[in-house]
Parts: sequence; structure tokens; C-alpha cells
Amino acid sequence: MNDLLAQAWSQSAWAIIPFEDLQPQWKTLTIDGQSPIRKDFERASYPLAVDFTLQSSAALEPLTSNYDPSKLTTVIMTGVTALVRATALTMEYKGATYPGEKIRDALREADITHISNEIPFFTGCTFPKPDQVALVFCSDPKYMALFLDVGADVIELTGNHFADRGARGMLETIEIYRRHNLPYFGGGADLQDALKPALFDVNGNKIAFIGCNKPDVDRFPTARDYRPGAAPCDFKYLAAEIAALTAQGYVVISTFQWNESYDSQPNPQQIRDFRAMADAGASAISGSQAHYAQKMEFYGEAFIHYGLGNLFFDQMGDQSWMPRGIRREFIDRYAIYNGRLIGVELLTAMLEDYSRPRWMNEAERAEFLNEYFYYSGWAPPIPTPVPAVTPTLTPMSIPTP
Repeated sequence: MNDLLAQAWSQSAWAIIPFEDLQPQWKTLTIDGQSPIRKDFERASYPLAVDFTLQSSAALEPLTSNYDPSKLTTVIMTGVTALVRATALTMEYKGATYPGEKIRDALREADITHISNEIPFFTGCTFPKPDQVALVFCSDPKYMALFLDVGADVIELTGNHFADRGARGMLETIEIYRRHNLPYFGGGADLQDALKPALFDVNGNKIAFIGCNKPDVDRFPTARDYRPGAAPCDFKYLAAEIAALTAQGYVVISTFQWNESYDSQPNPQQIRDFRAMADAGASAISGSQAHYAQKMEFYGEAFIHYGLGNLFFDQMGDQSWMPRGIRREFIDRYAIYNGRLIGVELLTAMLEDYSRPRWMNEAERAEFLNEYFYYSGWAPPIPTPVPAVTPTLTPMSIPTP
């Protein structure tokens, strides 16, 4: 089967394979709106399903299908969320759940939806200013309604701005998540709390999330024995913990708040760090730091996406220093079946109204994927310059309170 996979990749060919042989390197095609790695799959209407019967005079073990929907778990992974500046102002006037309205059905449908929230909730947070200069942020606790509305199931706390309101803001944020029974990882009330993974058991699949903050400098305080903060990147600990979780049957998803850049290509050290988690046994490694989407790769048996781009944030690309395409976002959907990652779907969105992603249209999606498949070494260069998809933007209109 590996020879067939290699041949298919080399020739950009299609193949029909048994469901049990799926792995992330195969792109599972959707036929007539149906895909066996989606929650809404209807087997009866799928043209590649084969039914058979076997007759024998001898006693036989009961025959079972090679596909059991009760063993499928889907996970949504997202990029940067920062409910501040123009995003927060838009939420004030259009409602706290407004940013998620056009994508929430897909997020709600997943068994586990991940949100990487960089910003602390803080009582007394001042009214948002879209032109705020100081990069010290907080979010009104009422914005928690957005996470509940999109069906968030696990919160990542590796963000560089988690400590922007000090210990008080971090502890208030953690208490809000606990009150809503929302597991978190990659940060916590102290070092031990920050380092612990978030563990799930859904449809018989054991899934673990573990993450850390790479910068680990004074400007981005990380957790200590008696201080809240983001989890530091202790690579010796991470490798050992991932190996132990894998041995216990967990599908491990490892995340990073790595050093930020506005480049589709990851830093060489970033590549080494992400691959080290795959070498330890992680099935998927995801970069949560990237405001600008980065390339992806298959490394061994793992899927690595170095940066997904923003999810809920106000970067519309109208500043002269920003690269074209910062509005474009990846939302990755993992399919986990019978204790194994078998598929990855790349959902693609475009940020609008300084706050709200919408699904890309066909042309936008084709351009985005072709570009990033080229960056990832999976496709030839695009023969003609790609026209910019970002329209000319006018300054944000701010209504009078």
C-alpha cells in the first residue's frame, strides 16, 4: 500500500483503497457531497461502498464492516484568536457571537473544537479602541459568549499576550474556563498546571493536546512553580510526555506558540522543533502563533502545519507593511478513527469586517491551496502571477456609542 501511495503522489493520481488503509497522506475525495471521514457521512448514498454476503455450511465468525461510524472522532484546529481592537469593537456593536456566525456550523459539528486564545479575560477591561498602539491587551469577559457559541471544547493558553494583565488577569481567565467546564492546556495557574496535557476520550479515541510557548523571555512571562503563565518549551519534558501518552494509546496533538513572522516559510529552528515532537510520537503538530499562514508537510507518519493564520483577529491587510493575503486562514479538520489519525481536511476562510471569517469561494480557495501546496513542495510553481484577493479597504467606520 505504501508503494501505491508513493506512486499516487509522484503522478498526482487517484486510487481506490480500503477504508482501513487510509492515512493522512491520502486526500479522501468527497463524492456527491459524501465523505467517510465526516460526521454527516451517509453510507447508503456513497458510490464506493461495496456490500457483500458470504454463504457457507460451516460455522463462521460474524462478519463486520471495515467502517464503523461510532469509532470516528473529528477535531478542528484553529490559529490565532485575539478579541481586541477592531475585532472587540465590532463585537460591541454587532454582538459577541458575530465573528463566528459564518463558520460556526463546522466548528460545532466537530467532536473537539480547539481555540487558541492569546488574550486574558479581565474584569474592568476598557472599551476597545481599533487604533490602540500599545500591545498590551485584555478582553471583556462577556466575549466568552463567542467561544460557547462556536462550540469550543479545548482552549490553548500558549499565547504571548496571556500575561498582559498579570497574574490577576491570567487567574481570572482560568477561572472562567473552569466555570464553563472548558479544558485548557499550554498555560495554567502554575508550572505544573501549565505543563499538563488536556486529555479526551471520544468515541473510543484517546486524544491528548499539549503545547508550549517558545519565546520564553521576560516580555512573554511563562509559568513558574508559584506563578501563572504559558507553558515553557521544555523539550526534554515534552518529548518524554508525548512518548508516554503515545504508549498509553493517545493520539497526541502538539502545538506551539513559536516566534512570530509574516512569512509562509518556517524558520529552520522552527522546523527542527516541530519535527522533534513528531519524532517523540505526536501524530499532528500545529503552529498557533502565525498571523500569516505557513506551509505544511508530512514528516514520517505525522502531519505538521507550521502556522494556520488568524481565526478571530482584526488584521485586514490594509497596513503597508503587511504582506498580501494576511486575511486568509486555514482551519484544519483531523479525522481520527480507531485510535489513529487517518485524514486531514484543509478548510479555508477569508477574514472580513475586521472580525469575522467566512468560507472562501471556489476561486479564492483554489488560489490559496495552489500557493501553499507549492510552498510545501507538493505542486509546481504557479505559472502566472496570482492576482491579489484583498480588496482596497476603507478605514473602519466607528459608530457613535
